[in-house]
Amino acid sequence: MVWADDSTIEKAGRFLWASGRVLEQRRFAFLFGDETAPAGVLTALDAYRAPDGGYAYGLEPDVRGPASQPVSMIAALRVLEETGALPGRAGPICDWLAEHTAADGGVPAVLPSLRPYPHPSWVPIPDEPVGELLPTGAIVAPLLRAGVEHPWLERAVDFCRHAVEGLRRTHPYEAEAAVAFLDAAPDRTWAIRQAVRLGETVREQRIVLLDPARPQEARLAPGYAPGEHHLPHDFAPHPDSLARAWFTDTELNRGLRHLAAGQQEDGGWPVRWAKWSPTTEVEARPSVTLAALLTLRAYDRAPG
Repeated sequence: MVWADDSTIEKAGRFLWASGRVLEQRRFAFLFGDETAPAGVLTALDAYRAPDGGYAYGLEPDVRGPASQPVSMIAALRVLEETGALPGRAGPICDWLAEHTAADGGVPAVLPSLRPYPHPSWVPIPDEPVGELLPTGAIVAPLLRAGVEHPWLERAVDFCRHAVEGLRRTHPYEAEAAVAFLDAAPDRTWAIRQAVRLGETVREQRIVLLDPARPQEARLAPGYAPGEHHLPHDFAPHPDSLARAWFTDTELNRGLRHLAAGQQEDGGWPVRWAKWSPTTEVEARPSVTLAALLTLRAYDRAPG
């Protein structure tokens, strides 16, 4: 089955041209259109770069204001990896991360500098930030895939290893960050072993929705919005992920079918998490739409 045909991409394009930010429009043109050079994407991304070397200004729509935040770095690294520009820009990024890493070697999601600016109520702002697997794993993974070498990265990898090994009770976003790290971790034997254990945990705790027709069989994590379920493709957004082995073909295909059917009349995909501001929802949908297209295309290109 073709999950994202020309009609799907064309409808998404109409949505992005009508409602996307410049960044997402340039990403779409580069990833799915005729724009072969990444210069336009990178110029759009640079508009979100703060004077201190981090990223701010709503690059991550749920985090507003001019103060650089680690969670915004996840979005920046995604774009830099897509365009192949990450190796050339990794040094200053790692330097910024080193300055804002907690004492335990991990990266906090947000810093106290966010406090004066608008943010969702579910984002706590600690006085003394501590490292978290969710941002750290998502940040470390693309840097490892790009072959980056930096003293900060070595320490962050150690943090992620210990965090993954200690992971017991978890929630979907944290588990997905763990998978991202495991997919890129240098020690493949260790990563495969940890992925098997993590997959068992995800299924046992019922934090993955295996059948969209039976949502009552999955458990929503505390603080999640009604219907904010995570499906197999959320854990394995591409077929080469270690998390792909957690699910049968039937389970994965049910999820992909549900994802493909989620494209709305305007061509975009909806935001599933809690909405706290109309503006942030409008700004988040284009990125959600691109993520859906990329996942569907990844499985279209999978052998068999």
